[in-house]
Amino acid sequence: MNVHLARFSIVRSLLILLALACAAVAQETAPLRLTLRDAVNLALKQSPRVILANLGVSQSEQERLVARSGLLPQANGNVAEADHRFNVEAMLGIPFPGIPQHAGPFQTFQMGADFEAPVFDLTLWRRYRSAQLGVDASRAGELTTREESVLLVVSQYLGSQRAAADVQAAQSQVDLAQALYDQAADLQRHGAGTGIDTLRSNVQLQNNKQRLIMARTELDTSLFGLARLLSVDPHRSIELADQVSFFDTPSTSVDQTIERAYANRPELRQIATQERQADLALRAAGDQRIPRVSVSGNWAEQGLTPNSVIPIYNYQASLDVPLFTGGRIQAQRAQAELAIRQLKQQEQELRNRIALEVKTANARLESARGEVDVANQGVQLARQEVDQARDRFAAGVANNIEVVTAQDELARANDNQIGALYRYNQARADLAHSAGQMEALYAR
Repeated sequence: MNVHLARFSIVRSLLILLALACAAVAQETAPLRLTLRDAVNLALKQSPRVILANLGVSQSEQERLVARSGLLPQANGNVAEADHRFNVEAMLGIPFPGIPQHAGPFQTFQMGADFEAPVFDLTLWRRYRSAQLGVDASRAGELTTREESVLLVVSQYLGSQRAAADVQAAQSQVDLAQALYDQAADLQRHGAGTGIDTLRSNVQLQNNKQRLIMARTELDTSLFGLARLLSVDPHRSIELADQVSFFDTPSTSVDQTIERAYANRPELRQIATQERQADLALRAAGDQRIPRVSVSGNWAEQGLTPNSVIPIYNYQASLDVPLFTGGRIQAQRAQAELAIRQLKQQEQELRNRIALEVKTANARLESARGEVDVANQGVQLARQEVDQARDRFAAGVANNIEVVTAQDELARANDNQIGALYRYNQARADLAHSAGQMEALYAR
């Protein structure tokens, strides 16, 4: 009896483990449903570009610590045991009668420490300040990368939403074409319709089915691109969770002024920081002409054996005055001045580009909002046209040419609506990017 119970327990445990393993595999391969906000946050978390930007900031932090170490005292401990043998004649330059040609060999033992510390060195201070600004520039560059990554993800997500809307519209057209084909075939069976009407409806149905196939392929391709941007496992599919909200047109709260964009865009802050770095480099080059003061020394216990050591020390202060540098300082100053001029030119070009982006995004947003209103009205009118054409065809007043034409008009109206809504949402994203508020608008 106990043997049977033990076997039953083992089998039950194996079944539980197998069920858990299957559940884990199913969870890993289940489609990943993402809202737009989820997609943006996932990109900011695991996008390779963002990770590289974060590593760049960490590297700048370490460079700042290295530059700071140059301003701090440096100390080293040492323990040494050596064998010495000297050529006395070589050291004196001439032989002396009665003095051996060499001395030794003998051993010495030494244990102690030596140190060095800058007292006044403006060049080292300028380098440390430049390294601090380098951290700020890296952080501004990281923000730029994050903003660009958010823009890419938002644009790809909106494109996927547009593709999903195309699939829904194509499916709706197929359903409508199927209903109209069934209606034409039914009228033909009852002698109220003609074969050409049925054939025409069938052709329209096949065209709409082909359009549905193309729309689904476009959706799959767009989702593949979104998965690549998000660094999602290629074996895992993505589903959009914000398909319905694609048809909403909320008003944007982005500050649309150019001055606000100048204050928020991290690219401008990065260039401003780089200009300050170049100015520090210019000053550091000039400061090399200023004398430098430092102190150094060492203290040790020295003797022929560890038991016979006595303290020895050496302390000194030094003043270094550059007399001739071969034109190096002047060349470094000229190099820094050229860097400043280049950065100022880049800043002016960037300001002009930001102003153009803000104006263009504003204009496109207002235009797209008007397009959405017109497109929505066009869809309503096209649906009314389809309904009236179907009624006329069913009553025998007209053939189904009017129905097919109304179908084409409805398909065109749906395309216009989808395109207008996509352009509106994309213009809103472009405006947020031009104002430097992509992450603030889409990730929080």
